[in-house]
Amino acid sequence: MKVIGKILLTLLLVLLLAAIALYVAVQTQWGAGWIGRTVSAHTDYQLAMSKLEHNFSDPSHLILNDVSFGRKTQPAVLTAKRVELGLSVIQFTQPLHFASIWLEKGTLNITDSGMPLSIQADRLQLNQMTVNSPHSSLPVSASRVDGGVVPWKPQGSDFIGSDASFQMSAGSLEINGIPAANVLLQGRVSNKQLVVSNVGADAALGSITASAQRDAQGNWQVANLRLNSIRLQSDKTLSGFLDPLLALPSVHFDRIDVTDARLEGAGWAITDLDMALKNITLQNGDWQSNDGSLSMNASTFVNGSLELNDPIVNMTLSPQGVALTQFSSRWVNGLIRAQGSWNRSDKKLTLDELAVAGLEYTLPQNWREHWMEPLPGWLSSVEVAKFAANRNLIIDINPAFPFQMTSLDGTASNLLMAKDHQWGIWSGSLNLNAAEATFNRVDVRHPSIALTADNSRINVTEMSAFTKSGMVESLANVSQQPQRALSLTMNGRQVPANLLHDWGWPTVPLEGDADMQLKIEGSLAANAPLKPSVSGTLSVTAGDKSVRQTMQAGQVAGAQ
Repeated sequence: MKVIGKILLTLLLVLLLAAIALYVAVQTQWGAGWIGRTVSAHTDYQLAMSKLEHNFSDPSHLILNDVSFGRKTQPAVLTAKRVELGLSVIQFTQPLHFASIWLEKGTLNITDSGMPLSIQADRLQLNQMTVNSPHSSLPVSASRVDGGVVPWKPQGSDFIGSDASFQMSAGSLEINGIPAANVLLQGRVSNKQLVVSNVGADAALGSITASAQRDAQGNWQVANLRLNSIRLQSDKTLSGFLDPLLALPSVHFDRIDVTDARLEGAGWAITDLDMALKNITLQNGDWQSNDGSLSMNASTFVNGSLELNDPIVNMTLSPQGVALTQFSSRWVNGLIRAQGSWNRSDKKLTLDELAVAGLEYTLPQNWREHWMEPLPGWLSSVEVAKFAANRNLIIDINPAFPFQMTSLDGTASNLLMAKDHQWGIWSGSLNLNAAEATFNRVDVRHPSIALTADNSRINVTEMSAFTKSGMVESLANVSQQPQRALSLTMNGRQVPANLLHDWGWPTVPLEGDADMQLKIEGSLAANAPLKPSVSGTLSVTAGDKSVRQTMQAGQVAGAQ
């Protein structure tokens, strides 16, 4: 028996020495390499490290130095200067479930490959880490990240898991190309619902705070979003800048507050913007609201050639549409003011009041093309119930037919300016007059026009102007049919004999002041010139000389 005892004791001593040797060996550089090669050879993962450490003063923790870990044939999910694994009794049944995982001074690359990591922990702790998720729906890159996830059980493409609380801070963060600094993020995930209880960050030289939640279908509900003193520059157009919001399945904002913001993009800019937006849902490129509102003012708003100074907008939002309670702005050295409503069902904008005063506006070269273009899908018709214009200057520098109207005044009532997505004068009445004007280098004084319109025609009941020593008066009718048939009668008394030459009529072989009568018919059809369609007669009498000219298809057919 003594011999057996000695043998057993010797075996125990050998096993103990072997265990001690193995314990010491695995904490060497050779041992760390052997562990890495063994894991890489017998699992789906690839592991490399420079050293493994264990201390009997803290026996439930293993420390790995200079770690690189990830799935085979894929970039490393984790590189870290130090990884600390907390051990627990649950690992006898679940070897890859740790009490805690501490990651320090490295990079964590989150992918959406749909292949979850088999590793789990009661707590995942990050310290001075870089986190990248370049292929998610909102690409994220963060550095100097501190924080934790409790518990950490990644599932599929969900790195955090389906039921966890998290709190993290980052020195810098870039989300969807927008940089931020000093970021704080707190919230939880439960049954695929994400609740972000607090978000705070310094971004674009200002600050952002928010709280929001996302349901299992990806719809967002933002309780509050506050942007203060941000200075944001983008290379996108205004519509492109807003596209990420419209691309979400659904996002509801309880309240958005913007204070002293300056935004700039490709062809647009807003300075000193203050805004409060309440109760609005953006979904599938459209919006919905119950008892919503928008209040906004800015120093300047620029979008393409449009520049508004000191714009103020107040409106209420409802399922029926928009009630515009106030709009005012300085524009081209004048003032524009309006109020009205937009109806969702028929896409009609009704302006109960529109007033313009003191404008000094030069029409763009292609204003006629814009007039002919169809309106966007959300705007089918535009009606102005009451219109007033006062002391405006309107200039067209088109070399084919330039004009200028000085001190232009006007009134209108029930004026339907657009119908079926097309600009025009479809119904109502309009009166315009100016102190003086120039039409293709012909100066006139006190030009005026009065017209009424209905579904069938535009009836010009008055069109008159004073020349150097005389006066012209006209009447006209324009059909509302696509061919836009035009009939016009003009009478001139003591006007220059060739008054009409610069307006398109051939030269008359008379000089001095004359009386004249013009009767023509033509077509103002879209995308077709007027002159080839004109037929009519011109009678001119200067002293004892008279000339009568007949025009057919834009050419003088005879004279007598």
